[in-house]
Amino acid sequence: MKSRMFPLSAPLPLALATVALSLSGVLLAATPAKHGKPAKPAAAAVPAGPTTAPMQPTQATIVKPEVQAHAKPDFASPALATLAQNSQVTINGQQGLWFRLDLGGGKSGYVRVNEVRVAFGSKDTGGMGKALFSGNAGKGRVTETASVRGLDESSLKAAAFNPEQLQKMESYRASPEAAEQAASKNGWQITEVAYAEEYQPAASKPKKKGLFGKAKPESEASTSTQAEKRERYGIARNLLGFVNPSLAATAAPGEKLIGKSEQEVDQEELDLGPMLAGRLLGAAPLVKDAAVQTRVNLIGRWVASRTSRPNLPWTFGVIEDDEINAFAAPGGYILITRGLYQLLGSDTEVAGVLGHEIGHVVQRDHYEVIRKQEKMGAVGAIASSQVKTGGGMAGGLARNYIEKHGAAILMTGLDRGAEFRADHAAGIYVARAGGNPLSFLAVLQKMAAFGTQSPKMASLYKTHPPLDERMNAVEKQDNATLAAYLNR
Repeated sequence: MKSRMFPLSAPLPLALATVALSLSGVLLAATPAKHGKPAKPAAAAVPAGPTTAPMQPTQATIVKPEVQAHAKPDFASPALATLAQNSQVTINGQQGLWFRLDLGGGKSGYVRVNEVRVAFGSKDTGGMGKALFSGNAGKGRVTETASVRGLDESSLKAAAFNPEQLQKMESYRASPEAAEQAASKNGWQITEVAYAEEYQPAASKPKKKGLFGKAKPESEASTSTQAEKRERYGIARNLLGFVNPSLAATAAPGEKLIGKSEQEVDQEELDLGPMLAGRLLGAAPLVKDAAVQTRVNLIGRWVASRTSRPNLPWTFGVIEDDEINAFAAPGGYILITRGLYQLLGSDTEVAGVLGHEIGHVVQRDHYEVIRKQEKMGAVGAIASSQVKTGGGMAGGLARNYIEKHGAAILMTGLDRGAEFRADHAAGIYVARAGGNPLSFLAVLQKMAAFGTQSPKMASLYKTHPPLDERMNAVEKQDNATLAAYLNR
């Protein structure tokens, strides 16, 4: 399978590229096609096949009982060495889903990314995290522009809503048709992969059965909407006020405790997502590179189309921040930092990272954080009885919570189960999209190369389980339910 969705621009002369990349420390991305159309070919010839990306030496350990180091990143190529389990090796390059090892004596060999485990130490050794991806210079390159300092809770909380940046982000939104066309050019084909934990919208659930086993019409399945229940509660509360005003005041918060219908929750997600994304963009604007933004939207839209919620207005963006992190807002708004984007060496790695964030949106993870606070506010009667929580617009308490905490909500640490489930979803969604699930493991390996004390990983470590535990869980899944897709 081809390793990239988009053609590459012509490489710089090797000497010049080496100097330029060493000075900038920038990882280079592929040149995307705009709106699903093929990019114009460069004047110079494009090298055949993917090139090996050199990187600073990174220590790793062989994790399989016995591993063959091949002459090329291909199982059919000759084996140059046999490496025993727990052997210490040095990685000095990556090509697709293969790591290049230093075999000594000037020789190199290739092993799959799941055959080794990067040393997960306390130092910021860099290694693969500071790789220099050469040979891909062009419009897809993320240039070293002035970046905001690392995003933290205080900066996200203080950031103002930026409508211009939000509009810009939405302008890059890809249609399902454009994403499918781009995926087809990459050779990605839809694959059916079961996912028992995946959230299923009400429309896809079996309808309730009525008399004689017939499915009830939607109008009969629920005799009244949640909004109607709240309205009736409000009428009763007002009538109670004529009898005893103090009791009516005490009952006021109860109206907000009545749950919302599936349709109301869907609409609230759609309302809250842009609010949070706009606040985040107020803290860190989009990278000024249309090719980069188009690329993540085409890949992200294709992956999202393989989920149980393909009809959300999925929108993706890369923001100006050097830290390695990503953010998922309700309703399908997903942003990754420039630092993370630069770590990704292929379209399948981009798909893996976006798949993790898409998993959070599908399962409504961050939305539930807001809803929990909304319910707590209702219990405490934080809002006055005039605040309306029903209808198509976001509930007043949820809006108040966002106004108070801003985009810092997206920094809220989810429970460990939610993060492991999102990792699980990443592999499944990549497989469904036609890619190899090992791509997500490759990203986690490169993250681990930074060590536990790296400033670039500080925010991510605060909100996610340790990388070694995540890699263990991903490998367990890869070797079980996803084993059939690891040789793509």
